[in-house]
Amino acid sequence: QLRLVESGGGLVQPGGSLRLSCAASGFTLEDYAIAWFRQAPGKGREGVSCIALSGGSISLADSVRGRFTISRDNAENTVSLQVTSLQPEDTGVYYCAARNSRNQRTFCYGGAADYPTWGQGTQVTVSS
Repeated sequence: QLRLVESGGGLVQPGGSLRLSCAASGFTLEDYAIAWFRQAPGKGREGVSCIALSGGSISLADSVRGRFTISRDNAENTVSLQVTSLQPEDTGVYYCAARNSRNQRTFCYGGAADYPTWGQGTQVTVSS
């Protein structure tokens, strides 16, 4: 069974940082493009960043460019999202999602509908 588990969320003050982790079980992440999405209270799900099998990444939201960095560790079967300079508007549940991409090593999709496998999410709250 394909399963993703996010961790690393929490309560942080404005300007703070977190490192979110997405761990896979039941499959090897090296064949999958991974994306992070977030959902703020009362809002729709927003793409944050995605990473291709090649390691190339795309920022999916202008608001996080330069602050959020996605990376993958195939040996550990995890993908991380380093989030820095956090602001209250970054508050939300952060999800990772996977899409088998063996035939598209250098590309990752930015839409939620493109990813069939999702984790349960980790809460990030930015507040003083």
